[in-house]
Amino acid sequence: MQPTAILAQVSREALQGEGLEAVLQRICDFLVRSLPVAIASIILLDEDATEFVQEVWAGELDLSPPALATGWPVTMGAAGRCARLGRPQLIVDVNSDPDYVPGNAAVRSEYLVPIRHRDRLHGVLNIESTRPDFFDPAMREMFDAIADQVAGAIHLARMAAELEAANRKLEALSMLDGLTGIGNRRSFDRHLAEQWDRAVRERAPLALLLVDADHFKALNDALGHLHGDLCLCELAAKCQRFCEEHGGIAARFGGEEIVLLLPGRDLAEARALAERLRLQVSDAAMPHPASPVAPHITVSIGVAATLPEAGGRAERLVAAADRALYAAKAGGRDRVCTATPQAP
Repeated sequence: MQPTAILAQVSREALQGEGLEAVLQRICDFLVRSLPVAIASIILLDEDATEFVQEVWAGELDLSPPALATGWPVTMGAAGRCARLGRPQLIVDVNSDPDYVPGNAAVRSEYLVPIRHRDRLHGVLNIESTRPDFFDPAMREMFDAIADQVAGAIHLARMAAELEAANRKLEALSMLDGLTGIGNRRSFDRHLAEQWDRAVRERAPLALLLVDADHFKALNDALGHLHGDLCLCELAAKCQRFCEEHGGIAARFGGEEIVLLLPGRDLAEARALAERLRLQVSDAAMPHPASPVAPHITVSIGVAATLPEAGGRAERLVAAADRALYAAKAGGRDRVCTATPQAP
């Protein structure tokens, strides 16, 4: 096969793999399959280019490949020398090279090329042949070009991985409330849909607590919005910890309202948990000099629970908790009230 055809095929192989390791494996497999080489390997470096951390290889090995679980320093082997010097290494006779690490007793020559993209050294392309005269100038030039192709493939794969990680981070951030740091309404809506479907499959109950800080506007007017924000953040943190203890999910529902989703809890269990949360908030004794209920922050909690059914609407659970919260406020606040979803 002509060098141009080999280079073209390497490019095609790089486009076929799913993920970086699969891409590199396809390239190594192709080189061993198409050329008289005993071993083809691509050895990747860490960020600092001080250790090899991953090796993909193809061919016939008499020995196991180097154990890279704890890193393979560039002070070892011909590949390490190639990485340290940053230039290709031709070994015409492996038996006379002090850095050669034997992997196949039939190997006579080796050619190693730095895999570099711009200023970053990604690793080393290692080719070993059973022929001492295999790596002539034309063949070395071809492997230099292949190393450039591999560098491009690694760069693109890592860029894609970094972009995917950035997108995941943005997605996670888009699910958080900017003030309290707990889930936002979008996060709650997604969890509600997921937990509803799960409850349908498992024939398990699902409960919802809607928590509202009593006379919160009066708190803002008396002590300022900054103080009110700090109190809301502390209330949100308490709800978050409460959910972590009881297997639930907390989110800011809107304004000073926080919603807690409690999978697997029926109405009686949910009411008992709501009462426990109400007492915890009261015991925290966050000052509220403008409240007619108590000298500290109190909460009203609306509780609803249901046994979800396929085709049912989760919004009815939210509406029931909202009705219960309204009843708690109308009844004097600092209390827990319950409601059940209305039939369609």
